[in-house]
Amino acid sequence: MATLSSSPHCSSSPYYSNSSSIVFHHQQVVTLSSIRPQSFGPGRFSLRSKTKPNSIVVCMQDGAAAATISPIENETPLKKLTDGLLNIASPEDRKEAAAFDINRDKSSVSITVVGASGDLAKKKIFPALFALYYEGCLPEHFTVFGYARSKMTDAELRTMVSKTLTCRIDKRENCGEKMEEFLNRCFYHCGQYDSQEHFGELDKKLKEQEAGRVSNRLFYLSIPPNIFIDAVKCASLSASAANGWTRVIVEKPFGRDSESSAALTKALKQYLEEDQIFRIDHYLGKELVENLSILRFSNLIFEPLWSRQYIRNVQLIFSEDFGTEGRGGYFDSYGIIRDIMQNHLLQILALFAMETPVSLDAEDIRNEKVKVLRSMRPLKLDDVVIGQYKSHTKGVVTYPAYTDDKTVSKDSRTPTFAAAALFIDNSRWDGVPFLMKAGKALHNRRAEIRVQFRHVPGNLYNRTFGTDLDQATNELVIRVQPDEAIYLKINNKVPGLGMRLDRSHLNLLYAARYSKEIPDAYERLLLDAIEGERRLFIRSDELDAAWSLFTPVLKEIEERKITPEYYPYGSRGPVGAHYLAARYNVRWGDLGLEQ
Repeated sequence: MATLSSSPHCSSSPYYSNSSSIVFHHQQVVTLSSIRPQSFGPGRFSLRSKTKPNSIVVCMQDGAAAATISPIENETPLKKLTDGLLNIASPEDRKEAAAFDINRDKSSVSITVVGASGDLAKKKIFPALFALYYEGCLPEHFTVFGYARSKMTDAELRTMVSKTLTCRIDKRENCGEKMEEFLNRCFYHCGQYDSQEHFGELDKKLKEQEAGRVSNRLFYLSIPPNIFIDAVKCASLSASAANGWTRVIVEKPFGRDSESSAALTKALKQYLEEDQIFRIDHYLGKELVENLSILRFSNLIFEPLWSRQYIRNVQLIFSEDFGTEGRGGYFDSYGIIRDIMQNHLLQILALFAMETPVSLDAEDIRNEKVKVLRSMRPLKLDDVVIGQYKSHTKGVVTYPAYTDDKTVSKDSRTPTFAAAALFIDNSRWDGVPFLMKAGKALHNRRAEIRVQFRHVPGNLYNRTFGTDLDQATNELVIRVQPDEAIYLKINNKVPGLGMRLDRSHLNLLYAARYSKEIPDAYERLLLDAIEGERRLFIRSDELDAAWSLFTPVLKEIEERKITPEYYPYGSRGPVGAHYLAARYNVRWGDLGLEQ
């Protein structure tokens, strides 16, 4: 008789699998001994050898229950055990198991871009996938499928995609050859987003390309949020991987407020587990945002200073020097607070302010980010300034107002600019204002974090700076884009016989320091999704905490029909933003001549 004994070694961590697996429709997975762990879909459990030679472990997905089946005496060949397991399967199960060819020890990854004919897919997703292929980051066996409602052939898709592909500046060799190889792995399937039948047809095409290997499938939803659920339902029911992982990347916006976000999450979880959902915020893939934790936790000079004792305020600034210009249809439904502040800037704030995580594991990092968001003081309307750009003539050029956009209502109150003062009520950051501002049609394009330190107490050189102590403030600037850089503003003596002080920069300009081209954020995030790395993706409780912070003030703005303050196209934004900063004794760091 076989004996059962408890085993503590079950894990649901995702890995690439090079295993030989037999998959049954009733969701029991038999994995022969000598393989590595593998993640499975909801409700499945696996039989595998992990702790003892020639034994098999029964492991629930959540790792909560496990048992080891010891080999039957005098029946050690695994073939007998496998045959016995096959005998309990249905004829359909056995047919599917028999379909595996001699390549079944190799895994494949199929990446389906849902909404392949859209701008995001053409400008970002396909180029990022090619860059990963060019750098040798994709698995040996991979396929890229475009899925959309547009009528298109494989050849037409390849022609469309080829127009947007570029090779790395520092690795141009064999560019044309690599491009051709990548395009040959790109295919297209025309279908409706709410059709299980069409996704079933896609499933057949995917299986042809997978050629009997262990199949892993990634779906990128590059589609409007109102059809997320239909697409997820059809993909889950008709095109999930039969014997590997299935993951779905969901683009923002993740709802408009707490209620709609919760409803979206609930609907997604009808068809997917939380660890299958990858909510993408491409700003978290930016090189300088990725570098935040390294800068702080691996440099002794910064960690002791990272608190209310030394930091006076933190500024998170996002500005664009262009307006909506014909693309205002989407923006008018959401506005700058939902589009930029609630996700991009708040995510950066959480990474900046979090405590040291237990490890670099995704869940440990995301746990610390959630703690920051839950510690934040409720945002009040008095701490928010909203604006909208108006027409402005400069020289012979007249720049349009937001409401001049034909896709925007003439009486729209949607803010194109917002500034807010936020506070984290914990022991590290109590009383430190975190000021955010984001806007379109401003005087320049930038995204940066500015950390202004406190004044030196009893500074011997105050007389040199006069009454403007801000001139003497040390400031750490992390420029996310453009021209990525990290620089520290310090006070320094100007060479000469006199005693004259100057503000100087200790500057790390990435373009000067590193010859390698910085990868696009989508490259990093797509690679992480393929590898199952979740630390740069947003968890559902993190999303809930972010929306709970902004939803009350958003509703108040809309219910009271507050008119935004108008500012000229190409200016530094509404005057109200300066009054907001001054209320907390702060001066915006990007407004001076020397920035």
